[in-house]
Amino acid sequence: MIQVRRLATTQPDFEARLAELLAFESAQDNQVETTVAAIVADVKARGDAAVLDYTRRFDRVEAASVAALEVSRADLRQALKRIPKATLSALAAAVRRVRAYHARQIARSWRYRDATGAELGQRVTAIDRVGIYVPGGKAAYPSSVIMNAVPAKVAGVREIIMLVPAPGGERNDLVLAAAAV
Repeated sequence: MIQVRRLATTQPDFEARLAELLAFESAQDNQVETTVAAIVADVKARGDAAVLDYTRRFDRVEAASVAALEVSRADLRQALKRIPKATLSALAAAVRRVRAYHARQIARSWRYRDATGAELGQRVTAIDRVGIYVPGGKAAYPSSVIMNAVPAKVAGVREIIMLVPAPGGERNDLVLAAAAV
């Protein structure tokens, strides 16, 4: 049974208990940080060979090359056909809503000349490429696709590279359909 902790601002130790509850460091696992740092260093050192080794280890997938791991646009379109129409409609609605929200956040470039004739301003440009990670394996997170890819597209990012676990080579149609939408 989950024990519910109650905090009240009237408690004499409220500030300390709240600080303890909110402490980010207490939720961190140093072993995870160390392991991730080692994996990143290995990929930097060995490149694709390391990626293929980790894919074999974590997803239990044998691939001849990193290119063989790529999901094609045709695969994404096929995933759209395999999900229920109501689900597709819900994904499309979520994308529209997230796009509308982030469109209002777009920073614009501007410039002007001051009284001395100097040109001043701000230039806003999108980066060319981003990588997004979508958790998965035991569950599907199409919301992670939408909440990461849509703002990037709205900002003008031309290429989005998505990584998602595929245990045993199993690809989740809902996640792939979200990527297609």
